Amino acid sequence: MDSRKMKIRPRERDAILQSLRAGVTPRTGLHHIQVGRAREVEALLKDLDRILDGGSAFRLIIGAYGSGKSFFLQLVRSIALEKGLVTLHGDLSPDRRLYSTGGQARNLYAELARNLSTRTKPDGGGFPGLVERFLSETRKEAEAEGKPMSTAIHGRLEKLSELVGGYDFASVIDAYWNGYERSDDALRANAVRWLRGEFATRTDARNALGVRTIIDDANVYDTFKILSLFVRQAGYGGLLVNLDEMVNLYKLASSKARLSNYEQILRMLNDCLQGTAEAVGFLLGGTPDFLYDPRKGLYSYEAIQSRLNENAFAKAAGVTDYDAPILHLGSLTPEELYVLLGNIRNVYAAGDPAKYLVPDEALAAFLAHCSQKIGEAYFRTPRTTIKAFADFLAVLEQNPDIRWNSLIDEIPVEEDRPSDMPEIGERDGEGEAGDDDLTSFTI
Repeated sequence: MDSRKMKIRPRERDAILQSLRAGVTPRTGLHHIQVGRAREVEALLKDLDRILDGGSAFRLIIGAYGSGKSFFLQLVRSIALEKGLVTLHGDLSPDRRLYSTGGQARNLYAELARNLSTRTKPDGGGFPGLVERFLSETRKEAEAEGKPMSTAIHGRLEKLSELVGGYDFASVIDAYWNGYERSDDALRANAVRWLRGEFATRTDARNALGVRTIIDDANVYDTFKILSLFVRQAGYGGLLVNLDEMVNLYKLASSKARLSNYEQILRMLNDCLQGTAEAVGFLLGGTPDFLYDPRKGLYSYEAIQSRLNENAFAKAAGVTDYDAPILHLGSLTPEELYVLLGNIRNVYAAGDPAKYLVPDEALAAFLAHCSQKIGEAYFRTPRTTIKAFADFLAVLEQNPDIRWNSLIDEIPVEEDRPSDMPEIGERDGEGEAGDDDLTSFTI
């Protein structure tokens, strides 16, 4: 359906525009502005269908800064929710990574768990609803078979006990049920805290819930696999895990810390390629440096590089293998960017063409201005172009007396560049900061 024929609710309109003006990906209304990427979306739709069939998927979404990686990940996430998957999404940062010994991995899991989303809770906070849906289905089974609820819970989650932490996971679900039965809100809250990885010590967890383990740095990936099985038992199609800003692993100063995190990625890759992971998919967004740098990128780990080598036949033919684990986001064409600006104009008008702030010729003039300022970067990494256009329309909306053609030449547009954030040092004993560099030399 053409988004220009759809009225856009004020709340959705404001959320989209605020995100675009801040240079970040909107959490809602992506279909109003999406253009291009048809082959890439088609490839990811196949991955989602594979997850729904109980299989697994692994993709590295690679693109330059500002090329639309985060938007693409968010778009796929929204499609996954519509298809009945549960999603986890979050960004890596200096304090959130896949592996650590100082709490950073648990921080990442806690962030993902807070963002757990379902179709009815698309903005996160979906863990309690997920648990209650599982318990509702289990209660029907227990009543039909005339067995205690606790027995039914552990019976349905028996397969989880084969995984690290699976038995305690089932015990926590049982504790949530007991809290519901006794109207014990504290017990239910503690169960949700455990599921979200918010217990810092095993002692606290044992005192609150009677379990021996917690979700910590050592078992984050194992918990993803437990969750993928649990969401299926709750009636959902599977689990999609979106991890963005993977470049933060590349920026780790400690080679030991980087290697430990890359080993976790290798585990994900092996489990998905070998079919040992069930009903789960991983989408990892990163830059070309994160992938290809021979000293610090993923390709510095030979075991990963050998599994991710490009299809030589596709390369020789000059085509893209969309089934490969690495998915490169191609640039938007100038024509697609023109359509995108038209979509943003439509959002400003809340879907009413009669309220467009600028005519079609203003779109072409704006793109010509951007091309003159930053060259091909205006469509290759379009984030700054989009942000500038949203700011341009904001000024016109607030000042109806200003003519658009008198304003365009004054619009500043700069090429999107990577941040100058320094390498991330270590505080967790995984290696000294900067151990890649020569710090002393003695003869």
